[in-house]
Amino acid sequence: MGTLLHFRNLYVHAFDDCKPSYLVVVLKGYSIFCAALLLMAFYAFLYRAFTGFEF
Repeated sequence: MGTLLHFRNLYVHAFDDCKPSYLVVVLKGYSIFCAALLLMAFYAFLYRAFTGFEF
């Protein structure tokens, strides 16, 4: 749990000194989009691994 809190702390403090507020919104949205894509790729890999599809 400490690792997740550390990453959250890094994420929050990364945008502290960013001046244009619209840039902060765009970067946070982009990071959520990238996380969603990584989760979908991980899900697709596990689905293929456990249902017996050939790679």
